[in-house]
Amino acid sequence: MTTDVTDLAAVRAEHVRNIATTLRDVRGPLLPILHAIQEDLEYIDPADVPVIADVLNLAVAEVHGVVTFYRDFRRAAGGRTTVRVCQAEACQAVGAEALGEHAKRRTGVGFGETTSDGAVTLDEVFCLGNCALGPAVQVGDRLHGRVTPARLDALLGEAR
Repeated sequence: MTTDVTDLAAVRAEHVRNIATTLRDVRGPLLPILHAIQEDLEYIDPADVPVIADVLNLAVAEVHGVVTFYRDFRRAAGGRTTVRVCQAEACQAVGAEALGEHAKRRTGVGFGETTSDGAVTLDEVFCLGNCALGPAVQVGDRLHGRVTPARLDALLGEAR
């Protein structure tokens, strides 16, 4: 039995509506709703935006603006592992900019993109709270400090 894409979209829309309805009465509900949707469904699909707007009685443009403003909200499914390279000033002072460029070359993708095999999503962040041990990199949920290009290569190898 094959599942029609339309059926999957309807199921997702209903799930998004349920999340939004459950959280609409919390103070400032939009961000908690977006975080909950991303936690449950991995990303905020463009089709989710009008559903959320409808539940909250907001303009679609308002919801879209929030989704696109905050870098933490994905608009497409990410890779199996997310690698975040800190680009804040403290890390830049010890080589993070060059490390980010190295990461792009090694993965073949830019920040905010996912490798073609779906293994790794590469992101930049602007502080991982590990300033004394820069350059800092987060692989999945694990934080690494004093990351060199060679160490990054090893971390990327493990992520794949």
